[in-house]
This record gives sequence, structure tokens and C-alpha cells, in this order.
Amino acid sequence: MASKKAKGNRVQVVLECTEMKNSGLPGTSRYITTKNRKNTPERMELKKYNPILKRVTVHKEIK
Repeated sequence: MASKKAKGNRVQVVLECTEMKNSGLPGTSRYITTKNRKNTPERMELKKYNPILKRVTVHKEIK
């Protein structure tokens, strides 16, 4: 089956933990979500759970 066409302004984005990158520890914490490009043109920043650090950290959108 062919891949679905994107409808409207909704796009998939990847969120990556900022504290994990700065700590130098191996591994990454990433989440995939969607956002409306029209309503939020800038990069997203959400607090999500990092299973490696075992706490809630700030995850920023990466490209």
C-alpha cells in the first residue's frame, strides 16, 4: 500500500531530550508527535519522560 498523503498543515516532528545531549551519556530519548505548522511555525518544546534518566526533561523539536 502506498504511503498516505499529508492532509493540510499537520506534520510529523521528532522531539529529542536536551539534557541527554548535554550530559554526554550514551543513548537518546526521542518522541514522535504531530503539530499544526500553521498554528505553531516555531520549533516545539515539551516536557516528556526520559526513561534513561528516569525523570521528566525538556524535549525540543529536531530537524
